[in-house]
Parts: sequence; C-alpha cells; structure tokens
Amino acid sequence: MVTPAATPSRRSANARLVPYAWARAARLLVVPRPGDVPEAWLCPDTSAQAIAEAVRTFGINRLVMLSAEALQQALSQAYAANEGSAAQVVGEVEGEVDLSRLMQELPAVEDLLEAEDDAPVIRMINALLTQAAREGASDIHIEAFEQSSVVRQRVDGTMRDIVRPNKALHGALISRIKIMAQLDIAEKRLPQDGRITLRVAGRAVDVRVSTLPTGHGERAVLRLLDKDASRLDLAKLGMSADTLRLFDRQIQQPHGIVLVTGPTGSGKTTTLYAALSRLDAAATNIMTVEDPIEYDLDGIGQTQVNARIDMTFGKALRAILRQDPDVIMIGEIRDLETAQIAVQASLTGHLVLATLHTNDAASAVTRLTDMGVEPYLLASSLLGVLAQRLVRRLCPACKWEQEGLWHPRGCTRCGPTGYQGRSGIYELLVVDDQVRKQIHQRAADADIRAAAVSAGMLSMRQDGQRWIDAGLTSLEEVLRVSKD
Repeated sequence: MVTPAATPSRRSANARLVPYAWARAARLLVVPRPGDVPEAWLCPDTSAQAIAEAVRTFGINRLVMLSAEALQQALSQAYAANEGSAAQVVGEVEGEVDLSRLMQELPAVEDLLEAEDDAPVIRMINALLTQAAREGASDIHIEAFEQSSVVRQRVDGTMRDIVRPNKALHGALISRIKIMAQLDIAEKRLPQDGRITLRVAGRAVDVRVSTLPTGHGERAVLRLLDKDASRLDLAKLGMSADTLRLFDRQIQQPHGIVLVTGPTGSGKTTTLYAALSRLDAAATNIMTVEDPIEYDLDGIGQTQVNARIDMTFGKALRAILRQDPDVIMIGEIRDLETAQIAVQASLTGHLVLATLHTNDAASAVTRLTDMGVEPYLLASSLLGVLAQRLVRRLCPACKWEQEGLWHPRGCTRCGPTGYQGRSGIYELLVVDDQVRKQIHQRAADADIRAAAVSAGMLSMRQDGQRWIDAGLTSLEEVLRVSKD
C-alpha cells in the first residue's frame, strides 16, 4: 500500500538499516517501526527494482510516497543523526590497539555520509564535522597541549569543549585534515591554509583550514561556511522595522558608500550578502571582491583575492571598475589603497558596499580619515554606516523569568549555556547635513555620534532592549556585546 506523506518526521533518524550510498542512489529510505516491520519512504523516481529489493530484504508492507525534495531531506536527517557524537567515536577509536591503521591513505571525501572507510581517524573527522554542522558550530579548534589534545567548537559565539582525544592521536588527526585540505603534511614548522568542500547532512559546507605550529604540536582551526544562500534574507536578520527601512533606502541609492562594521564573527558579511540579494541582479551589474567567497550568488560576478599571486583588494577593484559595474561589494577595507578606490568609485556613479572593523558606527568615519581618506571626499560619498553585534537568544525550553527579566538556565536541548541561536542588534548612522559637517571638520567619534543621536540614531544597546522586552535574550547578554 502506498500512502502519501506531506512532511517527514524525526522517526526516520532512529536507525540506519541500509548504507547511505545505496539509499541515496536508490532514492529509497528504509524506516524502522518499533514492534513492526520497517516501512519504505520513496519518491516518484524510485525504481521498482529498489522497492522489490527492500520488500524482499525487510518484508516491507507499507510504502510512503514523498516528493523528491522531501525524500532527500529525510535521507540527510536520518543518516546525519546516526553519525554519533564525536565523543562516542573517539571512545571507540582509543579502544583500538592497531594504531598503524591511522596512517592509511585517506580517500577523497565529497560527502561525509558516503565514507564507508572505518579507519579510526577518518571516523573521528567525520564525526567532528557532522556534529559541528548539526549543532550550528562556526569553528572547530583542534589543539595540542603537553599531556593531552583538546577539540572544541564555537557555537553561538562561545567555545565549548567537545572531546579530549588521546595525545597519541593528535598528529594523525592533523595529518588527515591536511591531506583533505591538500596541504603539505611534511611541513610542520610553518602555518598553512587550505580548504575542504564537502556535504554534511545534505548541506554544502565549505571548510577553511588553518594550521599553526605550537610548542606541543600543530593546532588546526576549521571554519565552517554554510553555502546555503537561501538564508540571506535582509528582513530575517533581526533589524527593527525602522532600521530595515532606512538601510534598505541606502542600498537602493544609485551611488555612494554604505559601510557595515563590527568585530570578526558579528555577521557583517552575511548582512552584505543579504543586501546584495535584495538588489535586482538582472537589471544591474553587481560585482564583488572577497576574501574568501562565502556564498555563491546567481547573477553576481564574484572575485576572490589571492595573496600568493599578488591579487589584492586594490588590484581586483581596479579590474572590476573596468567591467562596467553598477554595484560593488568589498569584503573588507583593509588599507588606504582600497579605501581610496572605494571612495573614488562611489563618486563616479557606483554604489559601494563594504565592511570595516570598528567598534561602532561613528568610529568608522574616523578610521577612514585616519587611514588617509580626505574628509571632503568621505563627506561627499558616505551614505551611512551600519554597526552590528550578534546576541545569543535564550533557549525557549529552559529560560526563566524573575521580576520581568528572562534569564538563561541550561538544559539538554541547549547545553550548559541556556542560549540557542543568535540575532542581531544594530545601530544605523545616516549621513545627513549635520553629520556631513562633522566629517568635514575632522570631528572626533563622540561629536559625530552626538550629531547622529540628535537625528534619531539608536545605539546597539538601545536596540537590544527590544529583544530583552520580548523575552528573547537576557539583559546580561546585551550588556556583554555592546557598549554605552
């Protein structure tokens, strides 16, 4: 009997009855049922031969029809959930006595769930990456100390210990990561950078690898970049209605500079990508120069800098200006050359979107003038500066209230932190006549900020109050990431 199903349930993640490679190729998922024979989930593309094989092997008497997209999602959820935690895999690995297996040649890995090789280190790496992607980690740190090796991951901006493997496994673990990233495993004295492209739980993930020699062995940091561009919706980043309206107006201007500022990991690049996705790529020529390219956007020309061949931001920008662009996105303004080219481009009829590392919106202006950008040019070209931070959201399962304020507790769902997920807090400096006058006069940060506040700008701390009032974050979290 074939039964249509609208949405796959979590029941598909209970067990793994067939290898993932077969299930994906056959387009058929065998789902266990407690106390009964399994059922088969399929889609219109599933072959009769695959169905017959599943019925013969498992005695299946119930078939559930899904769309092709829903079946792929169910496959990814089921097999990712069965990877097990990194701690479980490391425990199994440390129980193995044949450490010579650690030096086996690593096969090319494109999809972690398809790796059938049970070499201990391969299983460890698979478990680490799968668990990190499942928990939304942005980075994995593999560190060596005198007596131990430590693996940590950064989730929602904070570090968490994941596992402490035996120190004897550390060198092999680093070597495997180097091979996957196509780095020189024999070179242990110099830092190296590489990348791994793979799929985890059905999602394309780009992993940036950085190794660094230390006193007790090499350490590696793996940054996970989710390539899913469907999340890039400006309206879903957490801006207030007024901030979204003003920022949207700025990025729709025909020329000028719009800056997004904040520390590393504050979501600046995501905001710029979301801004670009809001523009009409069919009617305008949009070009970017980035380090690295984090999302692939259809209809947009993206260029990546490469220090090895002297492909700098400045050199890439000069080339882009000869490509008849309407909108230019600069991944980061790092030096005077890049800043000057950006200003000149905005004055010659281009809209320039860029990021800058400053603590607040007003200090972005003085940072550029301190670099050497002439104030009269900056005053004529700058449209606005959006400063941002990410605050952790309280876990809805365990947060508790006292005297009108919500606080974190910690539970099995969110771990010991009491937080789950993050949202943005923002301050948007709009360059009006008063702010422009301050820029002309080389005014200090405080004077520029005062002029913007008098025109209605809210600080990030004030913006965070709306999340506190809604019970979505805590007062201490907003105070942690913002300043007066």
